[in-house]
Amino acid sequence: MSPSSGGVDGTRSSQHENTVTPNPFRIGVLGSAESWYFRDLMRAAQLDCWDRPVELSPFSFSDLQVAYRGGAASVVEFSDHQALDALLVRTMPLGSLEQTIFRMNALQIARSTGVRVVNPPRALEIAIDKWLTLDFLRQAGLEIPRTVCCQNREAAMAAWESLGKDCVVKPLFGGEGRGIVRVQDPDMAWRVFSTLEQLQSVIYVQEFLASPGFDLRLLVIGDAVFCVKRQNPFDWRSNVSRGGTAVEHEPTFEQVAIAFRACRSIDAWMAGVDILTTDDGRDLVLEVNAVPGWRATAAALQVDIARVVLEKLLER
Repeated sequence: MSPSSGGVDGTRSSQHENTVTPNPFRIGVLGSAESWYFRDLMRAAQLDCWDRPVELSPFSFSDLQVAYRGGAASVVEFSDHQALDALLVRTMPLGSLEQTIFRMNALQIARSTGVRVVNPPRALEIAIDKWLTLDFLRQAGLEIPRTVCCQNREAAMAAWESLGKDCVVKPLFGGEGRGIVRVQDPDMAWRVFSTLEQLQSVIYVQEFLASPGFDLRLLVIGDAVFCVKRQNPFDWRSNVSRGGTAVEHEPTFEQVAIAFRACRSIDAWMAGVDILTTDDGRDLVLEVNAVPGWRATAAALQVDIARVVLEKLLER
């Protein structure tokens, strides 16, 4: 009898012979295959803890296409026509107005055909626009800084004066603290607002809030929340990308509730909520990032955030 043969009826003796390998959970990642985040997700996908294989495939927005090939519905495809169970958006690249509208519509079609899109396209559309995000937060009853959005120097100068002549000017789109300036001098305000008007930019003017010198980043992933305190002794901007540091922080019950309410207000499943506690004890929401990073948070908390992301995706 050969080692591979079983009993007299020819059945195999191995208890694993009839084991059926479950179908893999296929996740498309809209982002660069060279990014730290994709590599971190790949590492987590290869951990020996999953009930079914987890397969990740990187894609760029230029790979995205929509097709109707006959049948009940349109479908979203990528360049290799791979079927996906979930689509994780890890970048929001610049594009023409036509490209941006098409990409958001394609994500909406993917969602309507059963693909789990994280975050949903409407959440992405809201969060990428700082002013629109603030208005959704306001409608949800959350406290936000006094802010004016306008399109010309005269209106911006009036806003700067009405907000105390000490304001933060931010790009309407963008993140990681890039392009943010604090304006306290009238001549500098005139120069900044003149330049932005000439560039045909929307001018986003927000009051500067006195605080203890730090803000909080609460990373919400489904029903989980992770919090770090961000501070920078050399810059009023606390962003880690600008040299700030992130350390473990225990948020209050109220701050956790604010983070969840902020996510629900824009229908985000995963988001970074930035909260500033002012010197007078108020918790204000500054921004909601619908494509949040987690590198600094994972390091500060010693938590495998990439594994949490995959776990929560599979739970859904």
